[in-house]
Amino acid sequence: MAGERQARLADRIRVLIAERLEKGLRDPRLGFVTITDVKVTRDLQHASVFYTVLGTPEEREGTAAALKAATGMLRSEVGKQLGVRLTPSLEFIPDAIPENADHIAALLREAAERDAAVAGLASSATYAGDADPYVKPREDDDED
Repeated sequence: MAGERQARLADRIRVLIAERLEKGLRDPRLGFVTITDVKVTRDLQHASVFYTVLGTPEEREGTAAALKAATGMLRSEVGKQLGVRLTPSLEFIPDAIPENADHIAALLREAAERDAAVAGLASSATYAGDADPYVKPREDDDED
């Protein structure tokens, strides 16, 4: 029951913050932000808001600063919209999904290149001994 309430509250917070950021903040440092997930503690007192930013490392840093500066205002707006007795505190955490995805894509490219190299070697390979290395029963001459 409590887990269900946490999930509903987290989803509602994610939607409210995303809608508010879509309208824009009056902070020029804010980049193109996507809210990827929200986790709410069991006691519903704290919400960790995960986000990604499209752009350079400098734009990511600027966005982090803009979100930190706007945390109080965003919490107030979320509180008004939620209608709960206690509004959870908000913490903005950069999500590592894009960096992890880039790393995984690089690993997959490397694996594909190695597979192609092995396939190239295999296509020109020859057997070290006979083509069929298994011992076959001898055909005895009928000398009876």
